[in-house]
Amino acid sequence: MSRAGGEIPRAVRVRVGGRVQGVGYRYFALRSAEACGVTGFVRNLDDGSVEVKARGDREALESFLDTLRIGPRTGRVMEFDVQELEDPEAFHGFGVRY
Repeated sequence: MSRAGGEIPRAVRVRVGGRVQGVGYRYFALRSAEACGVTGFVRNLDDGSVEVKARGDREALESFLDTLRIGPRTGRVMEFDVQELEDPEAFHGFGVRY
């Protein structure tokens, strides 16, 4: 069911570990979010992992998460932890944070 049909947008926080920094993962996530129609942001964390917060309808989020699990060809996703956000903030577009 689409948003027009009344579906409430969902939001998730994802922590991605492995070889995900210095390989274009953030820009891969940006392009994937735009293609899937989700909003949110991606950023590198100090521990070498990447954090993604995303919001969208169920189908868009599932497609986005499937893409993030694969990652860019130059990277290697070894850890993938998804948490549903209870009280998500609203995002306008999808961006890379530094």
